[in-house]
Amino acid sequence: MTAMGRIAVSEDVEGIRDEENVGDDKEAKPNPESDTMDLTDEAPTSTPPQKEDKRGKYVATLTEVQDAFDSINTLRYSQPTHLQGKCQGLTIVPFNAGHTLGGTIWKIRSPSSGTILYAVNVNHMKERHLDGTVLMRQAAGGVFEPLARPDLLITDADRTSVITSRRKDRDLALIDTITSTLSSRSSLLMPCDASTRVLELLVLLDQHWNYSRLRYPICLLSRSGREMLTFVRSMMEWLGGTVSKEDVGEEGTGNRHANKRKRNEDDGDEEALGAFALRFKHLEFFPNPQALLQTYSSKDPKLILAVPASLSHGSSRHLFADFAAVPDNVVLLTGRAEEGTLGRDLFEKWDDSQRTDDKWDKGRIGSNIMMDGALKLRMNHKVPLQGAELEAHQEKERAAKEKEAAHQAAIVRNQHMLEADEDDSDSESDSDADEDEVRQVLEDDLMDTDGDGGEEGGRRKKADKGAGDVDWGIDGDEGLTKQFLSYDIYIKGNVSKATSFFKSSGGHTTRFRMFPYVEKKRRVDQYGETIDVGMWLRKGKVLEEDAETDEAKSYRLRSLAEEDARKAIREPPSKFVSSDVEIQLACRLLFVDMEGLNDGRAVKTIVPQVNPRKMIIVHAPPTATDALIESCSHIRSMTKDIFTPAVGESVQIGQQTNSFSISISDELLASLKMSRFEDNEVGYVTGRIVAHANSTIPTLEPLLTAPKTEKTVTQVPKKLNVLGARPTAKLPHSTMIGELKLTALKARLAAVGVQAELIGEGVLICGAGAKGQMGSDTLEESVAVRKTAMGKVEIEGNVSDVYYTVRQEVYNLHALVAA
Repeated sequence: MTAMGRIAVSEDVEGIRDEENVGDDKEAKPNPESDTMDLTDEAPTSTPPQKEDKRGKYVATLTEVQDAFDSINTLRYSQPTHLQGKCQGLTIVPFNAGHTLGGTIWKIRSPSSGTILYAVNVNHMKERHLDGTVLMRQAAGGVFEPLARPDLLITDADRTSVITSRRKDRDLALIDTITSTLSSRSSLLMPCDASTRVLELLVLLDQHWNYSRLRYPICLLSRSGREMLTFVRSMMEWLGGTVSKEDVGEEGTGNRHANKRKRNEDDGDEEALGAFALRFKHLEFFPNPQALLQTYSSKDPKLILAVPASLSHGSSRHLFADFAAVPDNVVLLTGRAEEGTLGRDLFEKWDDSQRTDDKWDKGRIGSNIMMDGALKLRMNHKVPLQGAELEAHQEKERAAKEKEAAHQAAIVRNQHMLEADEDDSDSESDSDADEDEVRQVLEDDLMDTDGDGGEEGGRRKKADKGAGDVDWGIDGDEGLTKQFLSYDIYIKGNVSKATSFFKSSGGHTTRFRMFPYVEKKRRVDQYGETIDVGMWLRKGKVLEEDAETDEAKSYRLRSLAEEDARKAIREPPSKFVSSDVEIQLACRLLFVDMEGLNDGRAVKTIVPQVNPRKMIIVHAPPTATDALIESCSHIRSMTKDIFTPAVGESVQIGQQTNSFSISISDELLASLKMSRFEDNEVGYVTGRIVAHANSTIPTLEPLLTAPKTEKTVTQVPKKLNVLGARPTAKLPHSTMIGELKLTALKARLAAVGVQAELIGEGVLICGAGAKGQMGSDTLEESVAVRKTAMGKVEIEGNVSDVYYTVRQEVYNLHALVAA
């Protein structure tokens, strides 16, 4: 499920980025040679570019996580989807896998590889908040029909050698440990994940708290815990188990009225939506351990669920550092965690301390152990800068801002210059006449006013040369500032007079000098008037905002408000520090398997019933892989094509095929005999390919019959026909497409009045032999239909009406392609 995956990944990303420098700082380390400026006149020598060192840990940013999950298309179970682009031709169908909310078994239809079934992390057992996988149907007593007999099965075998204890025993051990620890005024720490298996724990704990009327707090340390429950309450169609039953009140009329009354009391809670079983009244949320200590003292008994389950970082690791040193506290593990993490080390320490018969994979519930000794942990923190470090950072930040501002100003200035040059070049051809006219008028004015000026006029012309030979009426002592001043208004004072260009009857009319104006014409190109792209973008944004629904608009506004709030609360400058801490262990440790996965008995039972043609085993140690292969080898009908690729090894699961487009002529199409198979029609065709000049697609036409030619006939003495004298001719073979299911054949035979019984090992007895009669007459009218491991069908029996009836029904269950 996209929402749950987004929450889980965001939780891990935030936790890691708050403790470690993951290498996303784009600023390079200072280089003393590059920081100094070269003031010599020599040409700089070219140095080869250095390769960027990309080693180290990389963790995606929150923006990258959000963008990645926004690109995911959410599908519903049993919804077929046809892929496009590079994956054109593939069809995928998701099915419920159990284990987690949104866990999926993928069925993939490929033109070259057939049907591929990807079934990893599957659980067939029903839980409190989830139903079991659809791969096994308890009512049908076998595998779900659409998932049976795939061409390829990809599955895991990590728990093949594991025997899981009963769910009742596991729940009892978990509840007893929690109750006894809290009653002794001690606390428990349960590392858990952020959004998947934590729901099963919360439902179990909430039921126990309500039944036993406990008053101890249940604390969930997670940044996204409240958001996760809000999503889950709005997705009731994905849930199952006892959660949906409690929501509709199937336990009785009295409980239904009690639940209704409780819901009415909780109406004030805006987040109490969805299932009543998911309104955890005893659960409290804390974003970090500091917030927990501000509410509850370290001596108060409480149950703490902290993420992540691996104890590799985040709240669970920081709490463990202080929690493990307190006697009588209990660290309760519910999963084995990943290799190389603190959670896996603690699990192995607990498992090694158990007796051989009480280990976790023997179907028993082990006992808690007292931890002793010292444990060294590397703790990562993010601390704010102080003193000289803070001043140096602020100075560096100030210099970076000034540099960025200067850079932006240079970009804007260059952009203005480019736009001005572009406007001048575009409008040059359109405005040359107007500019020439204005320039001519101005030159005439200067000639009229300065003709009698003599030396003074020469000085004025010299002073006005920097202004483009235009007199703006400025005094001679202001010549230095003339280059920087211009006026677009009427100027009083020193105003030159000029005669009009047109003559009048009364003589020359006086006019005053005005600002020279050049009309800017509209810019056009070969398609007409140029379009203001910015105006259209702004208009499109307005149209998109108008087309938004109220929910989308409110969500967008809320997101913008949250982003503004985040920007307003600016995080102080900080640095990452690491320290080695030595912990004196004094707490107790217990492991209870709550992973919710199939054990070895279920895997060895389900895989042979799926009966794939090929199988690939992934995500398993060599011992578990060998155990599953050995189990499958004892079953005669099970495939022998089992692959166990190592990490990085590739396996070819299909064949490279080439597809071509061809059209069938009407004459040939009319002579074809088509057989229906599933949603397709299949037929056998023989013809010749003809290319026409008026079409790019070749045409398949019938074979031409050879023209008759006249032959000279010679008399040959006739020989007697001898049996076997003719050469043997190879007859064309017909092809049957489909998968015969003996249960379907039994149903069809019963419909036509032929009794049939399955006797095991893929054999169906039809006719009188199915009635239990063992006489010689009954054996003659009995037919056996047998399926071999290679997919072949054998029909054995004497020639009788029953034989031909059974054979016809077998034909009817296939698509017959006649040669």
